[in-house]
Amino acid sequence: MTIRGDLELLARTEHLFSSVREEFICAARDLNTWPDPGARQAVRGRMPTGGTHRIRKLLSPAALADEGSRDHLSELAGMGAHVRIAATALPHETIIIDRRFAILAGANAPGGREYTVTTAPTLVGSVHALFEAAWETATDLKAFLRGEQPQLDAESRTVLRTLGSGATDETAARQLGMSLRTYRRRVAELLDALDAGSRFQAGVRAGELGLSG
Repeated sequence: MTIRGDLELLARTEHLFSSVREEFICAARDLNTWPDPGARQAVRGRMPTGGTHRIRKLLSPAALADEGSRDHLSELAGMGAHVRIAATALPHETIIIDRRFAILAGANAPGGREYTVTTAPTLVGSVHALFEAAWETATDLKAFLRGEQPQLDAESRTVLRTLGSGATDETAARQLGMSLRTYRRRVAELLDALDAGSRFQAGVRAGELGLSG
C-alpha cells in the first residue's frame, strides 16, 4: 500500500502503532524525520514507550547534534528503550512492527512524502535483516555520548555549511552577519572541535559524523 503525506499515513496506520505486541523498531537519520509539525507532534505521542514489548531505535550521529535531541533520546533509554547510533548517516525512516509490518518512507516532496506500508513476509524480512546488520555495528547511546562526538550549536553548524560552499571568508562573514575576525575565530573553534587540521579535513570529519547535513 502506498500513502502520500505524513498526516494521511498516521490516520491510516494508527492501529499499527497501538497494536505492538513484541517489538517496535525505528531507524531514522534524526528526530525531525516528520516534516509536518502536526504529524511530528502526533507521532511522538503515539510512539510506544513502555509495556512488555521491546523498543529499538537506530539513528545517525546527526541526531545528537543538539541538546534537545540528546535529552529526548536519553529519556527514552531511561524508560527502557534500546537506542544505538549508527556509524554513518542513515537514509529515510523505516519502522518495523513485530516483524509483521514495515513502513518505508520516501524522500521529501512538495506534495508530501510517499510511504510504503507492507505486510509481505519476504519484504518485511529483508528490511528487518538490513536493520539487524546496521544495529550490530552501531554503538549504544550511552557509550557514544561518552566518546568524542562533538556537540555543535546552531551557529557552528551554519559556519560549517559555509566552509563547504566555497565562499571566501569575507563573503561568508557578511552572509552570517559577523565581523571577519569573529567568523575566523568561529572557524578556528570548529576545526578544534572536529579535531581537523584544515578546513577540508573539517568537512570530511563532519561528513563521517553525520554533522554536515
